[in-house]
Parts: sequence; structure tokens; C-alpha cells
Amino acid sequence: MSSPKKHRVVVGLSGGVDSAVTAHLLKQQGHEVVGIFMKNWEDDDDDEYCSSRQDFLDAASVADVLGIEIEHVNFAAEYKDRVFESFLHEYQAGRTPNPDVLCNAEIKFKAFLDHAMRLGAEKIATGHYARVREVDRGAAAGPSQGDPDAGAPVFQLLKGLDPLKDQSYFLHRLSQAQLSKAMFPVGHLPKTEVRRIAADIGLPNAKKKDSTGICFIGERPFREFLNKYLSHQPGPIRDERGRKLGEHVGLSFYTLGQRQGLGIGGVKDKGAQGSARTPDQAPKGGGHHEPWFVAAKDLERNTLIVVQGHDHPLLQSAALVADDLSWIAGPAPAPGEAAAKTRYRQADAPCQLGFDAERRLTLRFSTPQWAVTPGQSAVVYDGEVCLGGGVISAAVAA
Repeated sequence: MSSPKKHRVVVGLSGGVDSAVTAHLLKQQGHEVVGIFMKNWEDDDDDEYCSSRQDFLDAASVADVLGIEIEHVNFAAEYKDRVFESFLHEYQAGRTPNPDVLCNAEIKFKAFLDHAMRLGAEKIATGHYARVREVDRGAAAGPSQGDPDAGAPVFQLLKGLDPLKDQSYFLHRLSQAQLSKAMFPVGHLPKTEVRRIAADIGLPNAKKKDSTGICFIGERPFREFLNKYLSHQPGPIRDERGRKLGEHVGLSFYTLGQRQGLGIGGVKDKGAQGSARTPDQAPKGGGHHEPWFVAAKDLERNTLIVVQGHDHPLLQSAALVADDLSWIAGPAPAPGEAAAKTRYRQADAPCQLGFDAERRLTLRFSTPQWAVTPGQSAVVYDGEVCLGGGVISAAVAA
């Protein structure tokens, strides 16, 4: 039995433990491994909030321990053009984008991939918790519509085996060409095992905290960051009955389902239901203390609509429409039963997949979904196989 083919693999070393162990595992398997540190942001890059300088030092330390070369590459111009401008445009339109999805498709598996190929790489690898499987196209999950490449192999994107860390959601826009070059060595491991391996081989970042948030914002307050780039017009916060409860600071700064940072308390009025108040008078005095959640944005009236209670009907959606579609196998899956996520940390929800007259994706859920948010990604699965998805353009009330 022949041994697996050895490749020249360029690894995206982020300074974190996942990519560090990725490089170690590949080297252990006999591949020729080269590290690249990607700098994707330059504006107001300072040590207070942005960790890129420390991340590079950590990545360089890992490369030193592993005995591999590392190159520092600046993709800030590409990032600003391909990811950040889209991010701002979506927020200005009242939607809530997911820049990590676009970053993977446009930077990590496009700009980075192109650079790695120029270095003579046969494969690239990242520390994502996902897996790739090559199968005959006929065995690929789900029948597809009008497949021109029926005889060619297909590369499937599979969930990471650690359900708490699976990142296939963020990778759903990858193409066959991109997946055919991608390796995800930690995708079959639980995070605890990754940290154990890092400690066992003496990696300096074995206990480094996982990064959170968006790379160009870092740990800085989100609203403070957006303030510098978006115009913002304050306006009223109203409940579903039209009563004014307060003032918002600009619709761009809020997302559906948001609970924190609204600056309003509970409705506290014993006789609220029958009291004779004008719509602009928020009730005062004793009673109803459920938290408020953002339920909608009225862009025409510059009004933020909020409701009380996590399970309020205005927060529930029976269906959604998505466009800007991307399917990993190439052709779209056939209509029928599927499962989907409308946000990252969510269990797969059974749904009926279809397409409308404009070829937009429609998903009808067996049970209503909470705070389905335009601008976020609806990602479709067939078991452990990620089929792809699109950007949510509208939600249909339950």
C-alpha cells in the first residue's frame, strides 16, 4: 500500500494555537512546510486594541520551535478592497454582514492561495475546524441541477468533528478550485487535544487565548470603531405598538436579536394594556420586567423597533430568502429536505429547500427560527456535508 503523497504546503500561521498545531501535524506527516503570517489591517493598528504585532511574534516563535521558514505578507490593501468596503456598505444598508465569511473566500483562500502558489505550494493549510473529502461526483451528497462535470471528482466540505468548534459555516463560500488545494489538519481533533499537542511539543502559544471578534476591530468597542466610518443619525426606539421608549444612536449600530446596549428598561405599568396614552408616551410604574430585544429596523422612518421577551413572535421567522448564492459542488442542490444554520452557533435546523422565480434560495423551517438577520449567512447542510448557502435578504414572519 503506497504512503500518502507528500506536498509542499504553505500554512497560514496566525499566532494562535490551531494554526501552530496545523503546521506541526503537517511536518510530522512528512510534508515540506512553510509558514506565512497574513497582515490584513493597517488603519489605526495599535497595541491597545489590535494584536497583530504580538500575533506575528507568536507565529515567528512557533516557526522557530518547529524549524520552518515564515514570511510576513501584507494583504491589507486586498482586505480593504474586497472585505471591508463590502462590510461598510452592508451596515449602511441596515444589514448585519459577516466579514469572516468574505475574508475566507477573498483573502485566506484567494489572495493567500495565489501567493502560496507563487511560492511553489501544492497545498495550503489553515487551523480551521473543518475537513475536506474527495469523492466521485456521483457519490456527492444530494442530487444537483444540470451538472456539467458529472464525471469529475468533487471536493466536499465537512464539519469539524468537534461540534463546539466546527467552522464550516465560515467556509461555505469556498469553490471546488479552492477546496482542492486546502488542508485542515485539526478538523478531526477536539480543541482539548489540539492544546495538549501544543503543550507536549513545547509550543510557546499552547495556552494562548482564542481570538474573538473581527480582525480589523480586535478587542476595541464595536460602536466606537464603526463611528469612525459610518454616518449615524439618531432616532426613536419604539415598541411594536408605536410607543416611544428612547433614542437610538444610529440604526447601523444595532442588529436583530440584540439585547445589550439599548439603554431602555422594562415596561413598568400595571394598567398598560388599557391605559389611555399617546403612542409617544412610554408607560411608567410597576409590572412587566422582561428584557428588550431588537426586532426590526424601519429605515424609512429611522426607527428601531424593539419587543419584550426572547420568544416574542416578531423575533420568530418561519422562512427566509437568500441571494448571492455559492454552492461548493458548483451546481445548486435540488429542492427538497435539508438542514440549515442562520447563525454560527446554532444547531442545524430542518427545512425545505427551494428556489423562487428569481432563482433566490428559499428555506422553510419545520420550527420557527430566532432573529433571522438580513446580511448574515444561511448555510445549508446534508448531514456532515456543507453544501454552501447565501446571504439572507429577507425573513418571513412565523
